Amino acid sequence: MFYLSRIEHTLRLPPHLLSLRLEDAVRGELEKLFLDKVIANLGLCISVHSIQSIKDGFILPNDGHPTFRVEFTLIMFRPFVGEIIVAKLKESTANGLRLSLEFFDDIYVPVHLLPVPSHSVPDTGKRDRVMWIWKFPDSDEELVIDGIDEIKFQVHSVNFPPIPIVQPEDSKPFAPMVVTGSIDFDGLGPVSWWVDAEDKDEEPEDP
Repeated sequence: MFYLSRIEHTLRLPPHLLSLRLEDAVRGELEKLFLDKVIANLGLCISVHSIQSIKDGFILPNDGHPTFRVEFTLIMFRPFVGEIIVAKLKESTANGLRLSLEFFDDIYVPVHLLPVPSHSVPDTGKRDRVMWIWKFPDSDEELVIDGIDEIKFQVHSVNFPPIPIVQPEDSKPFAPMVVTGSIDFDGLGPVSWWVDAEDKDEEPEDP
């Protein structure tokens, strides 16, 4: 889920930062540029881990900003396909579930990757929201995804959509990295589903 990525970048440093120690000034600018940003095909930057080198400082004519070639390492978030992750429910709509890791919210479980058979009912008090319910196989028991429990999901895909040239006013905010998850497998879904199942399995039989 988390990994280190080494990057080389040409950094233009504002002159007022030259009173600071060079590494501190460079780190601060790198954090402004990369922290909480998605880099295509790499993932979401969580932190600047370390700076390996700061080289070739020069000032362009009529500029006044020193420019450096910086080599550094970022801590990145990019889950791999098949990975099991625990998240919280953010939204539940007719299209499926949206999950959150607090620092990353663009995780979606579409309807076809919910447990089968599942159906939805309106979530009273929440406009355009539903509650998804899984009918447990060979049983009359129905299990609800109500947002109280953490949800364990398996990563189905990770995509980096191209940035749209024009975005309609009523469209959703652009998501530069989208994770699609599945909960259609034993052990996935709200964690209480399987804790309760284990508890029932361990109940002693009547003498």
